[in-house]
Amino acid sequence: MTSPHVLILHGWQGSGPEHWQTWLAGRLAARGLDVRYPELPDCDTPCPDRWGIALHEELAALGHDGERVVVCHSLGCVLWLREARRVRPEHRADRVLLVAPPCPGEHVAELAGFFPTDARPDEVRGAADRTRLVCAENDPYCPGVGAAEHWGAPLGLPVDLLRGGGHLNPDAGYGPWAAVEEWVLGEREELVA
Repeated sequence: MTSPHVLILHGWQGSGPEHWQTWLAGRLAARGLDVRYPELPDCDTPCPDRWGIALHEELAALGHDGERVVVCHSLGCVLWLREARRVRPEHRADRVLLVAPPCPGEHVAELAGFFPTDARPDEVRGAADRTRLVCAENDPYCPGVGAAEHWGAPLGLPVDLLRGGGHLNPDAGYGPWAAVEEWVLGEREELVA
């Protein structure tokens, strides 16, 4: 079996050196995997159209001689859901992991342009064979109903709910995260312990 080709998409303001995405990119690269971890344009003041163009360029450049895996965090998840309907059949992913997508809201003005996503279950299925949502019930970027109810239920996604995980970032204790690495490598399906 060939190694997966992995695209990692960060969220608003990027993922710093202590973030699990940065750790994951380094771990996978050290294994010799094809890893794309782009800095999306103007990550402090993101533009959905510019991020969409960057996503499609990255998908076109991602290898095709093995499994294609996309790992998103935060606004990167919303980007994926916004663009799912536009993913060309030859660029679709085999597996996608959506970690801690924010919910629509007015408390972060820089994110407002990404909503609504108008994502539909059939479009999400068209963009990837399998898509999994990982979130916490206490994510400050998805207060109230939470990501499991806002994204998982309407889109028909399997959900791993990590109790007390916050935004699943370094502030919540998510630096090195072995379960995500194992998921990317196909060694586990769920990210809950």
